[in-house]
Amino acid sequence: MWKMLENGYREYLGGQNDWSGAANEALQCVSFCEDVEEECVADEVRSCYNCRYRRWTEDTFLCVHSSG
Repeated sequence: MWKMLENGYREYLGGQNDWSGAANEALQCVSFCEDVEEECVADEVRSCYNCRYRRWTEDTFLCVHSSG
């Protein structure tokens, strides 16, 4: 569900509305770190959409954690 970018970041291939997919990815991620409450958008606490290392793009988001 990820595309590795040259800068070392990972681009999520599910887009901005893959709520269950982003939650499943976060469950498998040892680097997940919940963002501050006002930045959280998903109902599930543990979701890539709610991660401190998530950076939104026009169509999806990037994971900017170095060990991804």
